[in-house]
Amino acid sequence: MATAVTESQPEIQPTPKATGRCVLVLFGASGDLTKRKLVPALFNLAKAALLPGNFAILGVAFDDLSLDQFRNEVTSFLPTDKDLEELKAFRERLFYQRGDFSDSATYQVVASRLNEMDREHGTDGNYLFYLATAPRYFGHIVLQLGQCQLAKQENGHWRRVVIEKPFGHDLESARSLNRQIKAVLAENQIYRIDHYLGKETVQNILVFRFDNAIFEPIWNRRYIDHIQITNAETVGVEQRGGYFDSAGTLRDMVPNHVMQLLSLTAMESPVSFQADAVRDEQAKVLHAVQLFDSEAVLQDSVRGQYGEGTIGNERVPAYRAEPGVSPESRIETFVALKLTIDNWRWAGVPFYLRTGKRLARRHTEITIQFKKTPFELFRNVPVKKHTNQLVLQIQPVEGISLSFGAKVPGPILRVGSVEMDFEYSRYFGTAAYTGYEVLLYDCMIGDATLFQRADMVEAGWSIVDPVLDVWKALPPRRFPNYSAGSWGPRESDELLEREGRGWRTIE
Repeated sequence: MATAVTESQPEIQPTPKATGRCVLVLFGASGDLTKRKLVPALFNLAKAALLPGNFAILGVAFDDLSLDQFRNEVTSFLPTDKDLEELKAFRERLFYQRGDFSDSATYQVVASRLNEMDREHGTDGNYLFYLATAPRYFGHIVLQLGQCQLAKQENGHWRRVVIEKPFGHDLESARSLNRQIKAVLAENQIYRIDHYLGKETVQNILVFRFDNAIFEPIWNRRYIDHIQITNAETVGVEQRGGYFDSAGTLRDMVPNHVMQLLSLTAMESPVSFQADAVRDEQAKVLHAVQLFDSEAVLQDSVRGQYGEGTIGNERVPAYRAEPGVSPESRIETFVALKLTIDNWRWAGVPFYLRTGKRLARRHTEITIQFKKTPFELFRNVPVKKHTNQLVLQIQPVEGISLSFGAKVPGPILRVGSVEMDFEYSRYFGTAAYTGYEVLLYDCMIGDATLFQRADMVEAGWSIVDPVLDVWKALPPRRFPNYSAGSWGPRESDELLEREGRGWRTIE
């Protein structure tokens, strides 16, 4: 009698504790980030009972809004057909203060409001300041918090500041911003946020590598041929043309998102999962990346700019036709790089990175390409071309797949390629998360593991700066050089093809 095989169930984990009592102060509270990401994430934490009763949110922005107007605006993306009682309770935690970030009087008023909220809501003098503002305000806001004594930690009260990207626009500006904020704050008060680190698969890289004995022994130059990191977007610059046309994809994506993925993939095992132990190993990897000289920039970097094209069934304009973009813009919307890491584990293993806008699919993944077997035992057998690849899919589907060769059923010996797939949603179920939930929760409990440290930020810019310098000195010869809806310029493929490799096909 056959025995039924049932899928094993995920292990039940202890319920995490709610954060301690505090006030979250949102500078830039009327912006898109607050409405689309931060407030929905906070509402999800509230529904999961991860926010205490003694918790409140104070929004600060330029807009002249009444309290009801503010509450209506920032909750406009929350569900209205369910969770009505929870939504009502959540709205009552929201408060608003109009203010000009460049005016020191604003911070005096904020300090007064926080004192009131401590008395009325029992928030105990613990404050988390979230800077969802334009980057030009980062240093000034921190300076003003220091002058108003709002950054001072004493009598058991904690004060923390969350800073959104971009953290500088080159190495020198990043160093300058670090100096500014560290004149007011200790490093353990600073949370440089990257929302990619809130994605389950990104966090799972550490678990996958260091909690599974079958993978870590082969995670090195002896078994891995190369590693690819792809971050592809179908969107253009949307309403960010003015900002993007002075920044470009290299500045916007590589020092933060892409370097975080690289460092988690390539780091050594930390001595513990305490924040600084993990970040120490990430920093070591970034410092070990071989820096570009001028010749290497020309050889191992590719830049592109999209022209008009079709994505899905929609005809989309060229980058130079986007609102806020110069019709003669030389800013890149696509970047591909080949990096090498000078350490024992990764000597000789190239890391290929690509990221861009208006590409064929919205997709982010890390591909571990293993080496071929040293002896082709089945070279005279009909074989469907296959390679051993491990793919960590980050978005839009979060999961892991492993491809390998297997015998095709039948009387004739044939080898085919098969895949073992794991998707988070199919195994653990789906949840409407923004990616900010775990990051906000970690800020409030004081866990900085998923946040960049000053040395990590500067190491990322050290890798990017030489490329920026050469690109500035040598304008692109032909832009646009790829059609919207493609996978980027032909030179990106050639970056791998000249060494007998190719980008993984994403379908």
